[in-house]
Amino acid sequence: MNTFRIYFVVFLVLSIGFNGLSQQLENVPQSFNRNPDYNHIEIDQTQIKSIDSLLQSFVDEQKLNCVTAFVAKNGNVVYKNAFGLKDIENQIPASIDDYYILFSQTKAITTVAFMTLVEKGLVKIDDPVSKYFPEIPDQVVTKVYDDGTYETRPVASPMTFVHLMSHSSGINAGLVGKIKQAERRQSDAPAGFGGMMPTETPAGQHSGGGNYQAQYLEEEMLALAKYPLGFDPGTEWNYHISTNMLAYLVERISGQSLRTYVKENVLIPLGMDNTDWYYEPGKLSRFVKAYSTVNGKLESATNIYSEGTVSPQQTYCEGAIGLNGPIEDYAKFCQMLLNKGEFNGKRILKPETIEVMTTINRLPEPNAGGKGFQFGLGFELYNELKKPVPAVSNTAFAWGGMFGTEYIIDPENNLIALFYINMARRDALYPQYLDKVYQMIK
Repeated sequence: MNTFRIYFVVFLVLSIGFNGLSQQLENVPQSFNRNPDYNHIEIDQTQIKSIDSLLQSFVDEQKLNCVTAFVAKNGNVVYKNAFGLKDIENQIPASIDDYYILFSQTKAITTVAFMTLVEKGLVKIDDPVSKYFPEIPDQVVTKVYDDGTYETRPVASPMTFVHLMSHSSGINAGLVGKIKQAERRQSDAPAGFGGMMPTETPAGQHSGGGNYQAQYLEEEMLALAKYPLGFDPGTEWNYHISTNMLAYLVERISGQSLRTYVKENVLIPLGMDNTDWYYEPGKLSRFVKAYSTVNGKLESATNIYSEGTVSPQQTYCEGAIGLNGPIEDYAKFCQMLLNKGEFNGKRILKPETIEVMTTINRLPEPNAGGKGFQFGLGFELYNELKKPVPAVSNTAFAWGGMFGTEYIIDPENNLIALFYINMARRDALYPQYLDKVYQMIK
């Protein structure tokens, strides 16, 4: 084959590739259509007012101080509204642009960030974690004595990144709690949720039971790695702390801080410009204040989580909690997942990577999540036995945050729906909202 023909073939292959990518970008919405023509989309418009009435009733009945909701179908924004007061004491109305504490909604973003490392060829999901962090525990605790000493045995199989992303690593689980109690450590519960309140507002948001003075996540993970595992990796579900370890491994593998890597590879490409771990002091007024329902009335809850975002020291970032922002920012992340990895003209992950994350259950049956509970890589997977409302399809996946923020991504219905509140104690209101959403899209 002569040189001209070689160049021609290469040009042809590249052209086909670029054309295929262009067609992919054209086939999915790259931005939200905020003013859809309701006459040309499958929406029951009478249900829009029904959702308004429901959310307003939550406010009127003092079940919450404020709520913000967002629904997009096929990229068309079919619902977007806010109700109530973001600050009761100062009578400040809620708006769609308010900042919310996202707590565990951080986990999905951390998981997506890790999967970008996988796609870059820097790590595999089935790699043993010890390959990148030799200090990771390889012993399982079997017995704990009153003085805090304990017995262990070797793990049946090494911990992998699948275990971290599915919360089945065994880190900080089972009898490990008894070891910590014997050491007279504080509760692992978060501040304001049964855990000890710090005397001063920490810099950033910290998981319970750790060191509120830690300047970097590395300090916490090195301390945690000194304890054995609570069970063999992959044999049980134990929520939360695994994503902090995953975040620390993002830092070790990428060579960047978690905040920098996530912003460069997820937040900025998606246009999530208001989502972050930290802000300038003037941004504190953007946050919704936290409340609780107590005996049918609203009471103030702790605001250390929002106040910690404007700390002068802005180095401590967790992967399990810590991100904050407005509802439409996170809706962009949800739409990217619904689009099989792209939004805003940017591809974050390949379609096959999204499939691996959101269609394969990684947990044994049964597990501590309850009957029918399934979890993929970063998300709960819905099935016939476990749905928030019956109309949710079996293709849907979701998660939420401890202050009551919730979201669902339903590929079969080409739908994303988000529901945001910031309440430490509250009634289970999200399923009522979601039921109305599915009535609207029929």
